[in-house]
Amino acid sequence: MHPAFSVIFLTTLIGVGQGLFLALYTGQIYSIMKLLPAQNSQSFYAMGSLVALGLLVVGLFASFFHLGRPMRAWRSSSKWRTSWLSREVIILPTTMLLIALYGAIHHFGWTQPIFTVAETQQIDLSLIIGAIATLSTLALFICTSMIYASVRFLQEWNNPLTVINYILLGTASGFTLAVVFSVIVEADVVGFYVLWAIILTIAAFITRTITLLRNRRITPKSNLQTAIGMRHTIIAQKAQGAMGGSFNTREFFHHKSLAKLKFIKNTFLMLVFPIPILLLFIAVFGFYPLCLATAAFVLQYFGLIAERWYFFTEGRHPQNIYYQSVA
Repeated sequence: MHPAFSVIFLTTLIGVGQGLFLALYTGQIYSIMKLLPAQNSQSFYAMGSLVALGLLVVGLFASFFHLGRPMRAWRSSSKWRTSWLSREVIILPTTMLLIALYGAIHHFGWTQPIFTVAETQQIDLSLIIGAIATLSTLALFICTSMIYASVRFLQEWNNPLTVINYILLGTASGFTLAVVFSVIVEADVVGFYVLWAIILTIAAFITRTITLLRNRRITPKSNLQTAIGMRHTIIAQKAQGAMGGSFNTREFFHHKSLAKLKFIKNTFLMLVFPIPILLLFIAVFGFYPLCLATAAFVLQYFGLIAERWYFFTEGRHPQNIYYQSVA
C-alpha cells in the first residue's frame, strides 16, 4: 500500500498521547497503593494530562490532511455499527474529553475522597474518571488498529498481532515520554517509568519481530490466474490500458525498491527498540538523565514513523497483481 504521512502522524502521535496518559494513571494507582511516592497533582498529573491531550489534538489535526472534504469529516461517524473508522472518530474525542477532565480534576484539586474501599483505600473523582479514560484509551487503540486488522484481503494486516503491536508500541513510547516528563518536573518516579518503558519496548520488539517473520512466510491467496479469471499457466502483462498511470498504480503500491524497504526496516528496528532501551538504562543511573531520556524518546518516535511507514508498505493489495505496470 502507499503510505500517507498524515495517517502515519495521526497514529503515532495519538499513540504516544494514549501511552503517556496510561503511564500517568498507572503511576497514580501505584502511589495510592503505597508502591510509589505520592506526586503533586498540579505539577505532575495535571501538566502530564495537558501534554497527552496536546499530542492527541495534534494527531487529530494531522488526520484532516488525508480527507478529501474536511468539512464533511463529521459524517464519518455515521456508520459506527459496522465501521471501525467511525468508531475511532467517536472514541478519539471522547478520550480527549476524559483526559482533559482527568487533568482538570487534579489542577483544581477536586481530589477529596468520595468513598472508601475495604475500610482503607480512599477513592476520589480522579481515580474514577481515570479508570473510565483508561478504558476509552484502550478502546481507541483497538479501533485504530482494527481499521487495518479488519481488512481481510490484506493478509499482512489481517491478524491479531496488528492490534497488539499498536497497543504495545503506543504504550512503550508513552512511557518513554513519561520518563522525560518525570525528569523535567523532578518527580521521584523516573526509575519506575524507565523500568516499564523498557519492559514494554521489549514486548513490542517481540511481537513486531513475530509479525515481520509471519509476513515473510505468507503465501498470497491470489495470483495472476485468479486476478483475471484465466487458467493458463503462462501469463505476462504488457499493459493495463492507461499510458500515464492511474489511481490504482499510485495509491495501492509504494513504488519503492527492495533496498529502500530493507533500509527502512533495519532503521526502525534499531531506533524503536535497542537504542532507546540502552539510553534509558544509562539515564536511570544519573548520567545526563534529561539529555539521554529526551534522546531516547525522540529517536524512538522517529523510529515509530519509519515503523508505521513500513507497516503500510507491508500491505500487498491484491489489485497490484493485475495493475503491475503502466504500459
